[in-house]
Amino acid sequence: MTTLNIVEAVRSTLEAEMHRDERVIVLGEDVGKSGGVFRATDRLQEIFGPDRVFDMPPSEAGILGASVGLAGSGLVPVAEMQFLGFTQQGFHQLGSQLARMRYRTNGALTMPVTIRAPYGGGVRTPELHSDAFEALFAHNPGMRLVAPATAADAKGLLTTAIRDPDPIFVLEPLRGYRLVRDDVPDGDHLVPLGEARIARDGTDVTVIAWSAMVQVALAAADLAAEQGIQVQVVDLRSLIPLDVDTLREAVSRTGRAIVVQEAPYTGGFGSEVAATVAEEAFLYLQAPVTRVAGYDTPFPMPQLEDHYIPDARRILRAIRAAVDF
Repeated sequence: MTTLNIVEAVRSTLEAEMHRDERVIVLGEDVGKSGGVFRATDRLQEIFGPDRVFDMPPSEAGILGASVGLAGSGLVPVAEMQFLGFTQQGFHQLGSQLARMRYRTNGALTMPVTIRAPYGGGVRTPELHSDAFEALFAHNPGMRLVAPATAADAKGLLTTAIRDPDPIFVLEPLRGYRLVRDDVPDGDHLVPLGEARIARDGTDVTVIAWSAMVQVALAAADLAAEQGIQVQVVDLRSLIPLDVDTLREAVSRTGRAIVVQEAPYTGGFGSEVAATVAEEAFLYLQAPVTRVAGYDTPFPMPQLEDHYIPDARRILRAIRAAVDF
């Protein structure tokens, strides 16, 4: 085991996979000479050369379109989107090309493309940088999404994504890049898609979260414990595919479910989770399934983001309401 933060886990995983498979290449804005805006690709160009780690123009459509062509020629591209909010500029290439290629070619052509993107607020970025629009990308058949909350899972899910023959979007918690540190297994470490993680055991309420919201949910569980409420925290890790079995079992145990997302309240991926819980564990529910989310406004300027992003006390209020229902 080695203790790493999330960005260190990402960088070391990229280096290991590039050593393992010479087809793996890295492309994106500033990923080469600069080593990425968050240094997730630091020194990779120095180690592997500009043919395998190269900068692209500031065009998300160009980065994703190039990845489609490179994958079709037999390479394994890992594309970095500087921020998830920028990815909408390349949505046509992602949804209409990358995600559909296996279907369009009747399985003759796969797209072993990994897309990495930091997202979420809490770090005082300018407009469009902090948007948590994971639901937009989840609604594309053929595209799978994972959202690690720990450094160990950042390594395990990224490794799995790079080795998979189909396109996988890896959503990385921006605020956790350097704040979240944990023990990361040395050597080969793969986390299977579609397997959630029980981040904390509890018997009274189940709080379901992913990415940076897992740490917030755990903080809320600590506050609830001071009031005698035992909160179970489920870290989804994988959004598409979703671990329905773990959701069913977790909510069946507590009878209460709260879904936490950083995205705006309406139409977010939390709605999909809430609907799944209602379908799969309805007879066990002792209170309505509730959501704690961002507000239905554009992500605010840095001075206001602490009021927008769900915090531990907002989640605690939802926990109290579920217990008192």
